[in-house]
Amino acid sequence: MIENKAAAETLAGLKPRDGTSALPLVEMRGITKKFSGVTANRDVDFSVDAGEVHALLGENGAGKSTLMNVLYGLYMPDRGRIFVDGHERAFSSPKDAIASGIGMVHQHFMLVQTHTVWENMILGVKEMPFLLPRKKIQDRIAQISEQYGLEIDPTAAVWQLSTGEQQRVALLQMLYRDARVLILDEPTAVLTPQEADRLFLTIRRMTREGHGVVFISHKLKEVMSETNRVTVLRGGENAGTVATAMTTEEALAEMMVGRKTALGFERRPTARGDTVLEADDIHVLGDRGIEAVSGLSLSLRGGEILGVAGVAGNGQRELCEALAGLRPLIKGRIVVNGKRMDGAPPRRFIDELVHYIPSDRKGTGMAPGMDIVNNAILKKYWSKPVARGAFIDWGSSADYAEEIVRKFGVSVSSLSTPVKNLSGGNLQKLLMGRELSGSPRAVIVMHPTWGLDVSATRYVRDQLLARREGGSAILLISEDLDELLALSDRLAVIFKGKFMGVTDDPRSLPIEDIGLMMAGGRGKSRAGAARETGKNGRSRRAGRSGKAGKEASS
Repeated sequence: MIENKAAAETLAGLKPRDGTSALPLVEMRGITKKFSGVTANRDVDFSVDAGEVHALLGENGAGKSTLMNVLYGLYMPDRGRIFVDGHERAFSSPKDAIASGIGMVHQHFMLVQTHTVWENMILGVKEMPFLLPRKKIQDRIAQISEQYGLEIDPTAAVWQLSTGEQQRVALLQMLYRDARVLILDEPTAVLTPQEADRLFLTIRRMTREGHGVVFISHKLKEVMSETNRVTVLRGGENAGTVATAMTTEEALAEMMVGRKTALGFERRPTARGDTVLEADDIHVLGDRGIEAVSGLSLSLRGGEILGVAGVAGNGQRELCEALAGLRPLIKGRIVVNGKRMDGAPPRRFIDELVHYIPSDRKGTGMAPGMDIVNNAILKKYWSKPVARGAFIDWGSSADYAEEIVRKFGVSVSSLSTPVKNLSGGNLQKLLMGRELSGSPRAVIVMHPTWGLDVSATRYVRDQLLARREGGSAILLISEDLDELLALSDRLAVIFKGKFMGVTDDPRSLPIEDIGLMMAGGRGKSRAGAARETGKNGRSRRAGRSGKAGKEASS
């Protein structure tokens, strides 16, 4: 591990793998950027060589996004210099960066959904004639697609494409503009394992062609297997740059947080309790009036975590909202603690101790303009000790909020701080503290560690395991397969609002099989094969007997 600036500068001179050039494609020197007196980057050095993948790591708020937004022309630095091929450049907009060969693929793809692939390619390209040469554009797309293994139909509308295909379009968009340095922000966050493997093959092709890639990720395994160098930011400063082959996951985690951090955790066996929540053949509409959940059945028992894997947009949010009483059913039934709950308002679910941790922390989970106290009591204001008759006891409310802050390690300067000012990790701790307090019987949690750094991720997972050991039934929706396999007692795979299968032994199911089911296929492996769910929510275990008539989720 390299922790001092002199050593980092020595490493910055490492030749790329193929030795194509001793001069970096891009070099940032002494970058400083402040926002309203808060320093996001302080004297940061960073470079990308031809033919290399350079990872950028750091906790939330460490300055990664700010640094890359400076490189992409979204921000102008307060101090520092940027060199492209050894020539100093000043970017006042992304257009300037793209003209210098720098492209960025954001985690949430910047594509116009109603346009076709080829129409997205040419957005912002000013030299296009009035009468667009469609055939020429499509031929150019086909040529780039073949060169980098990014097969796509240029005439397809973007909204018709899968998440993995949309990412290919975003990559093609940058390559169409002759980008030689590509910044990839959490590129595998919403991909199936097969799609992630395909992306890495594309990245390797690009580096063989002499491109440089900046790889931003929280997944240390990917960083270790797919990158050449790693730069870690901590507190807005460069904590060190190291050759990937010379470090370990543990060392990188220590560089990020400034202390030794255990990456693993103990998942102890627990006794399964009674069934807490059941859903039988439920159908739920999405925001566009189209059925998002189609005949799905599940059951949750105390002391277990049922994980749900799937690519984003396959009915996960609608399922969670239905189980929390926030979205009505058009068919089916929900039973909580033996009571029919379909059609019941959210407060009845709360009274039955069904707690919901949504992925949208600020928009759904919290009221961002309100302070810590008000957000802490959002689901308690009608009951003691927060309520005193028809009025709120603000002294007791502050005590309740203070207990959550202390117990769950929320870092705040004052209870009067608006939650919109909290970091992602502290916001999630506050949300977790509110929903995990009071011994909930069922916890529905969606993407609990999305966008969190190593230490915050470890904390959130420990809290979920603690509630499991305390007897709560937990439904865990996540796009992180490693997380699901580590935490889940049972694992289901969702595709287009249906469970493709449920396994009682998640760690026995090959990850390739899970990936196939996430894409709508069936797993090929017989060992540890997931049960397939039938139309009535019942299931059968492929190639096995005995428990074939058992419910998919029991």
